[in-house]
Amino acid sequence: MLLYYIRHGDPIYSPDSLTSLGIRQAEAVAKRLAMYGIDEIYSSTSNRAIMTATPTSQICKKDITELDFCNESHAWKYLTITDDDGKKHWCFQDSNISKLFYSDEIYSLRNNWYEHPDIKKYNFKEGCENLKKSCDDFLFSLGFQRNNDGTYNVVKQNDKRIALFAHEGFGMFFLSNLLDIPYPTFCTRFGLNHSGMTVIYFDEKKRITTPRLLTLSNDSHIYKEGLPTKYNNKFTF
Repeated sequence: MLLYYIRHGDPIYSPDSLTSLGIRQAEAVAKRLAMYGIDEIYSSTSNRAIMTATPTSQICKKDITELDFCNESHAWKYLTITDDDGKKHWCFQDSNISKLFYSDEIYSLRNNWYEHPDIKKYNFKEGCENLKKSCDDFLFSLGFQRNNDGTYNVVKQNDKRIALFAHEGFGMFFLSNLLDIPYPTFCTRFGLNHSGMTVIYFDEKKRITTPRLLTLSNDSHIYKEGLPTKYNNKFTF
């Protein structure tokens, strides 16, 4: 199985939508996916994710299945903090927490990072457990049952190409969980560009498989269509 994780295009967060550039990025993604074919399309219930998935749905003639657990509002609820000024932001954007995320103490805790005494007070544990269960249930529905060591039992043969359109904040957790890379490591060292395509391979021919990352937040479809290759509108690379 090939799993394509696509972040939504250039967004308008309020109201939830896409810019004209974001719409063109979504069309570029659709052309790219149509070259090889997509068997199933999933999307966050967020409008900007659905708008990004729609051109792929139209060109590939596949319905979109909406998944509410992928909506960024849930990850935002679970993995954000409120600073002293009352502003809410992602936990990894906080200077004190990000410093801890780079520490050997957090690294040694791996997927139990939220048990660190300086982080435990934020109660990330419940949220992470809820998100993890939803992510694992989704993979199980596709035929892959997660083991404690990060490998997956192949419970049913699935050689399909699956596209999931969602978000960066949610994607940080989803991909870290799927690849068994501790969340503090993933969210401080990787990024997901607007309409960036991440591809993960599951070898369904094995009894037990380890997901393999083939490309992360790839933007070749943007380049091909002559669209700006700026990373989240910040800089060109």
